[in-house]
This record gives sequence, structure tokens and C-alpha cells, in this order.
Amino acid sequence: MYNKENSGIRTKARFNAHENRDDAKWGIMKKHKLTTTVIIMLGFLAGALIGTACLMLPVSLRGEQKINFFDALFVAMSSVCVTGLSTVNIGQTFSAFGQVVILLLIQFGGLGIVTFTTLILCVFHRRITLSDRMLIQSAYNLDTLTGLVKLTLRIFKITLFLEGIGAIGYFLVFIPRFGIRGIWYGIFHAVSAFCNAGIDLLGGNSFCAYNDNVILNLTTIFLIIVSGLGFPVYWELARCAFPGWFEKDGAYARKLNLHTRLVIIATLSLIAVGTVLTLAFEFDNPATLGAMDWPEKIMAALFQSVTLRTAGFATISQELFKPASCLAYLVLMFIGGSPAGTAGGVKTVTIVLLFASMFANIRGKKDVTIMHRKIADETIRRCVAIVTFSLSTLLLLTMALLAVEQSGFLDTLYEMTSAIATVGLSRGLTGSLHPLGKLIVTLTMYLGRIGPITFALAFNSNAPADNITHAESKVIIG
Repeated sequence: MYNKENSGIRTKARFNAHENRDDAKWGIMKKHKLTTTVIIMLGFLAGALIGTACLMLPVSLRGEQKINFFDALFVAMSSVCVTGLSTVNIGQTFSAFGQVVILLLIQFGGLGIVTFTTLILCVFHRRITLSDRMLIQSAYNLDTLTGLVKLTLRIFKITLFLEGIGAIGYFLVFIPRFGIRGIWYGIFHAVSAFCNAGIDLLGGNSFCAYNDNVILNLTTIFLIIVSGLGFPVYWELARCAFPGWFEKDGAYARKLNLHTRLVIIATLSLIAVGTVLTLAFEFDNPATLGAMDWPEKIMAALFQSVTLRTAGFATISQELFKPASCLAYLVLMFIGGSPAGTAGGVKTVTIVLLFASMFANIRGKKDVTIMHRKIADETIRRCVAIVTFSLSTLLLLTMALLAVEQSGFLDTLYEMTSAIATVGLSRGLTGSLHPLGKLIVTLTMYLGRIGPITFALAFNSNAPADNITHAESKVIIG
């Protein structure tokens, strides 16, 4: 006989059992779920390995050119990490197909794995899940899940727009000289400049032959600066300049937020400092600025200062600079560009916050404040971790390269700083590296692109949080 009550009990039991199995399954999935840091880390590695395989194909090479695994991996990693260092001559070694592969790797590295994945999902009309949105949120360090897909699409559109402007500028220079091939040169160098890659097709001397070309210099400077500001700065500037685009009533805040103000001030200050130091140290150096008139000196010094934002293009050979200039460049390269952009380095805002913390301690202040705004203690601790970890990684890998190559100290440190900050400037050491040395620099570029602290967090993501408050003690410092 049918018993409604018993049937209900059995149904409930089956439901509970099914729910428990789902909970157990979800628990396992959650336990082994990849974090954002791991996804980003694996994404760049996968891109480099795929690029390596493509660059080793015969169709990627020009004529009778050959390339070994270490060189192919080096170039692919340099492209994905938008560094710009190369052990081979890009223009002479790779065919049109190989150059297209490098261009795609640069664009992938500049936009990032998260943006690229979202674009692919949108192109194929795939649904953007909640986990995808959370990944985007974490990647761009946002505090909301609203409008993330639109944000990603805007990043892609503004990237193409700015690269298009740069390409037009390069067309004016390259088409008169190279004819129809100048179109490809313009597109390639526009993408390379905007993504801060610094990879060129001109024969190994970067833009040294164009140090007096105003159009090329200004186009490159423009692309490097705008890309190094970071995408969040674009939105903030647009919101303040055109509030009606973002709010129907046009009642959006007219003041820039703290992050945007810090980025703009820090960027302009570092560019000015780099320009002044270059002029001060190199104005009488016959190998660099000495033979130029003052307008050319200023333009060359400005270009050098801007390219240290992690771009990697050069209008003057880096090995010709004085040691004092190189020391200043090491600091500027290590700082790099601004967060959430295509530039590398420890970032401008990180350094500003560290100096703010230092001055707060000197003045005996309890809180770190900038422009009448308190900076969270957690943010300061993260800044300390980023700089300390990056500097430690740089010194350790530099020692390893010195031990392997037996090279000059300044040249080696310059090369490794350029690699970990994804700059791409070189004093001539890259071309003479041994296979083990190439692997060390390749690893440095990879760590520099994903961030050493990100690499460390990827292996510590599942560690339980330490909520224990320990007894306080004092130690002697200073």
C-alpha cells in the first residue's frame, strides 16, 4: 500500500544523500581549484611553450636560418613576458609567419591571460560564468563583480585604438623608407611599443638609426607612457573628463581618485628625473649625447628616460653610457611602470607608498597618509613584500648568472634588472650567453612578468590562515 508519509521520508533521505555527495564533490573541487595566481602563472608558461614550438617550425624561419630550443624558448618567453631581450636577430632570423607568431605572443603578454581568455569566450559567444567573473575581478584587483566583461572589452578596444594611432605614426616613417613592407613594420612596432615589449625588426640596433626622427620618437614615447599608466587610470580620467558617458545625469565625481593622482605624479616625476640625470651625466659624452645639438640631446634623454618605464626600445646603444648613468637606470628600470598596465617592475605606486611609510616612521606618525588619505597597513606590508622579494630574487639570479658566465658585474646586473623588470635593454651580454645562462635569464623574465611574490603565493594559496595573536616583543634595529 502506498504510504505518503514513508514516501516523503525516503525522498528526503535520497535528496540528503545526493546533497551530501554534491557537497563532498564540491569540497574536493574546491580543495584542488586553481587560484588566480596559479592560472596566470600557468597561462604565461603555456603561452611561452606554445610559442617556442611554433618558432622552431621551418615555416617560422627565414631561408636557411636555424634556431635551437634554448634560443626559441628565450625569444618566446621574452615576447610573452613583453621583455624584449633576444639572443637572435628577430628581423633576420624569422620569416613573416614567425614574426606574426611573435606579434601574437606580445599581444597576449601585454593584455594578459585573463583578458585574452575573456575575449575568446566573447568571440565564441560562450557564457561568462561566475567563476570567470571572479577571476577577472581578482586579476584587476577590483571590488565589484558588476560590468567586468564590459571592462575587459573596453580594455581590448582601447588597446586596439591606441595601437592604431601608433601604427599611423610609424607608417609616416617606415612606408617612405621600406615601401609596402613599412605597413607591417608600423603595425608590429606599434604593438611592441604599446605592450612595452621593445622587440624590433630593424636589425638589432633598435631605433638607434632614428635618434633624430621626431615622429618616431614622439610616437614611441606616446605609446610607452599611455600603456604604462595602467587601464584603471584611463577609466578614471574618462570619468572626470566626460562624466555624462558614465552617468545618465552627469553627476559623477569630478575629482581624480588617489590611485590615479599617485600614478600621474609618480610617472611624470620619474620621467623628469630620468631625463635630467641623462642630460647631466651624458651631455659631454661623445659616444652618446656629446655630438648632438641641444634639441636632439633633450629628445634623446627624454626617450631614454621613457623607455626605462620597461619599454626596451633604444635610440642610443646602452653599452655606451657612463657607469653613473647605468646606476641611475638600474633604479628606474627596477621601479618600472604603474599597476594594471603593460609595464613591468615593482611599480610606481609601490615605491611611493614605501617612501610615504619611511617618512611617516621618521616623523613618528602612527598612520601612513598621502593626500589626507590613510593607507591600509596591509597595503604597506604588501609593498614591502613585493620590493623585498623582487630585490632578493634579482640578487640571487644575478649571482647565478655571474657564476655561469664569468661576465662583467655592471653588464650582468644591467641585463638581469632589465629581465626581471621586463624592460629589454641590454649592454650586449644577451647575444653571448651560454645555454645555462639563457635559461637563467629566461627564468628571470618569467618571474618578472608574473611577479616573484605572485610565484610564491601560488604555492602557498591553500595554506591555512594564521589567526593566532602572539605575544609582542621588541628587538633592536637600526
